Amino acid sequence: MSLLFAAIGATVTALVEVTLGQYIVVGDATPHPVLVGGVIWTIAAGIDRGITWAFVGGLVLDSLLGRPLGASSFALLVAVGGAALMAAVRQTGTINDPVALFVPGVLYDGILGMFLGPLVVLVHDRRTGTERVDW
Repeated sequence: MSLLFAAIGATVTALVEVTLGQYIVVGDATPHPVLVGGVIWTIAAGIDRGITWAFVGGLVLDSLLGRPLGASSFALLVAVGGAALMAAVRQTGTINDPVALFVPGVLYDGILGMFLGPLVVLVHDRRTGTERVDW
């Protein structure tokens, strides 16, 4: 059942990213809530739920934004797997300064994760009962 919740959460988060993501821009940085949510959900609930989140969220993003199907899923799966990989594609041609392209988004996602991560871990830990030895 928790895999179903991860899939539903990823779908809702992808819809929020596609619809509201362009309106909550800070400078050149745009949020990537599917990426942030996948990494947080992996840390809080385990790798199986994180992989489900990344795969479903990536497929929803690809289908809504007209990207090649599976491109976002692959990038999100790599990020959830331990590497903080973010891919940025610009339609303008060559990229003059790749560091300036990635840094605003990385900082924005990092700050978003710092605030949302502890909350998600706290809620998850309160909902799951820990096994204790009764003496």
